[in-house]
Amino acid sequence: MNKDDKIEEICSDIRRLLDQAVRKSLTGNKIGILLSGGLDTSIVAAISHKYARPSTYTVALEGAPAPDIEYSTLIANKLGFAHKIHYLDEAEVNELITPVVKVLRTFDPMEIRNSLTIFAGMRVAKEDGIEIILTGDGSDELMAGYSFLFNLKKEKLDLELQKLWEAMSFSTIPLAESLGMVAKIPFLDPDFKSYAMSLDSKYKIGVKDGQAYGKWILRKAYEDMLPQEITWRTKTPIEYGSGTTTLPQLFASRISDAEFNEKKSYYMEKDRVTIRDKEHLAYYEVFRSVIGAPRHAGHGKACPQCNSEAPERSNFCRICGAYPI
Repeated sequence: MNKDDKIEEICSDIRRLLDQAVRKSLTGNKIGILLSGGLDTSIVAAISHKYARPSTYTVALEGAPAPDIEYSTLIANKLGFAHKIHYLDEAEVNELITPVVKVLRTFDPMEIRNSLTIFAGMRVAKEDGIEIILTGDGSDELMAGYSFLFNLKKEKLDLELQKLWEAMSFSTIPLAESLGMVAKIPFLDPDFKSYAMSLDSKYKIGVKDGQAYGKWILRKAYEDMLPQEITWRTKTPIEYGSGTTTLPQLFASRISDAEFNEKKSYYMEKDRVTIRDKEHLAYYEVFRSVIGAPRHAGHGKACPQCNSEAPERSNFCRICGAYPI
């Protein structure tokens, strides 16, 4: 079998397995999709279109650059879905921080920025009567979507992918449960997950027009089904796509340097927690009020920045966001 035939065989397998996975996820009533307009959620939406007409939801921070609006609108219009864009204002951000921190038990700024967007979208869907929400989670981990993987030699790439698979977890599941909803993740369907993990990593990272892309084979599998702007859209984390990456500036404007320095010293002395910036401080104070100060109970290794527990093989703290540990 020549190279082109092998690629087409893999693409065919991917389309078949994801088609099955999405169909299984569409069982039930009142289904919605969190649609970023990235490759993964667009694939889920495009397959869903063959079997149902779920509503789609996109969230953006009011007044912030949010490229997800453009791309999600493009794919929703192409598919003819009822599409709702929800703009988060400052008051809603403040309101959502506490339930997000309480459910996820974290004060990691990146996790909270991403999860505020997810939670807001789910809440809007819930208000519309949606009971099942589909997401594109898992694709980046299974198919090497993260840019830090692109330049690794194959042996190192395979090792890093294995670490990702061991550690991957997704906030969509507990956030949906907290709202009485069910999050379904087609990319984590057992058949597709098993296939993706066994697929040679040489097909996961590739080059097009001089640019390296993760999820290369996944892009090839759907390049005739999706607009090119989406098929070859650069991986955009939720916080950038939704505009919540600007939240550090919001918190920096709210808290004076004197207050920050005083509280940073206090929490280091009192709780042995390193506060990295003003946004981190805001989330930690919520965490401390609803969860309590982090404590190491003697299992795994202790995070040097917050003293919480982390798995022995982990180099990242899910509680405070410290990296590397």
